[in-house]
Amino acid sequence: MREAPATAARGTVTAPSPGFADVWAHPFLGRMLRGQSTRRRLDQRHPWLLDTAVVLVVALFSLPDLLSDSRHGPFGDTTDPGRLPTPVLVAFAVALALPVWWRRRAPAVTYFVIAAVSLVQWSLGVWQQTGMAALIALCSLALHGSLRALGWAAALTAAELTLTVWLLAPLEHPFFGLFFLLGTATAAIAIGLTLRIRRLYLAALEDRATRLEIEHDQRVRLTTAAERARIAREMHDIVGHNLSVMVSVADGAAALAANRGEPSAEPLRILADTGRQAMSELRRVLGVLREERGHEEDERPLSPQPGVRDLDPLLARVRAAGLPVTYRTMGDLDALGSGVQLTVYRIVQEALTNTLKHAGPGSTADVTVTKDAGTVHIRVADTGVPAARARSGDGGHGLVGIRQRAAMYSGTVTVGPPATGHGWLVDVVLDVPPGDHQP
Repeated sequence: MREAPATAARGTVTAPSPGFADVWAHPFLGRMLRGQSTRRRLDQRHPWLLDTAVVLVVALFSLPDLLSDSRHGPFGDTTDPGRLPTPVLVAFAVALALPVWWRRRAPAVTYFVIAAVSLVQWSLGVWQQTGMAALIALCSLALHGSLRALGWAAALTAAELTLTVWLLAPLEHPFFGLFFLLGTATAAIAIGLTLRIRRLYLAALEDRATRLEIEHDQRVRLTTAAERARIAREMHDIVGHNLSVMVSVADGAAALAANRGEPSAEPLRILADTGRQAMSELRRVLGVLREERGHEEDERPLSPQPGVRDLDPLLARVRAAGLPVTYRTMGDLDALGSGVQLTVYRIVQEALTNTLKHAGPGSTADVTVTKDAGTVHIRVADTGVPAARARSGDGGHGLVGIRQRAAMYSGTVTVGPPATGHGWLVDVVLDVPPGDHQP
């Protein structure tokens, strides 16, 4: 609500929800969330798609070893090409690639199966590029499996590689080979843990943003309910006063008509009884709202509801608080009904309270109330800094009240920086029915 420009088309301006919207708008976190959401939806619909793609990639890496006549180890040292037949190598490649399909559903079992197959083929002096399946299984275990199983898997990997490099399938450069193999295994574990931490972090962000959304919605609902209750109590006082006047006038007219023997005495008595019944029903309905306010409010002294003429004392108090205010009026505001006058007073009061809280020292305010044919235009502008209001974290409870009061008269509310970009503007237009005027 505070970020909406005041030059936009008139309408009820809604406040931006904090939390998830702020995270979603972040250039880095928002991109991560959007990418993760897209991949998650695709994976939820077709979970086999990603698993199949990984198996196919591992199988493609095994093709050079199966189709080439010369087979090399990981560091260029040539092994005997006729040592094992091709069907045995194909069986090893399938045994290494196929378990990758279950790497997310059973990461620990997948890794230990691949580790066992790798140990068997290395004991036969065979190095295949399909051995990358062990790195994928390690990364998946770090990402999806338990950390205890990951610790055992890391220790087993280090022992297995050391045994292979020095005893089962000796390399030409064992120190360099062991360093390289242990480094790639460590990198696979680190990548899996990094993705795991990132997933937990994004899940925590989404959960926190969701809770902030819920808290914000609840706060707005509570504020709206409290403001509606306050408006209902104030309108009860106004309507009750008008009904009391009607009943008194009807009783007096009925008594006068009865003394003169006029036939209108009975309809006037019915009118007075109907007015008293309406007052009783009104008190009964609004009694619940008064009970919610507790005993403290009931103990306060009662006073008439404020109107347009009470704006001068209000502005005097605001000026005494240190905010210079200029006040202008146009049109016959005294002719407005008491309900409309109360709405005008409360809107100006809420807008100036917002200015006192956020405008900062050295600011000034300008209040203009204009009555046209069928409308009342309320404009409260100040010279405060808009950025300070955005950083204040205010929930906009006063602005919720302004919207609620404007809605009673089908009004429109525009709140935000003016076209110049300096200061803050609250612009409200109320539709006043032609018959809503003071008697």
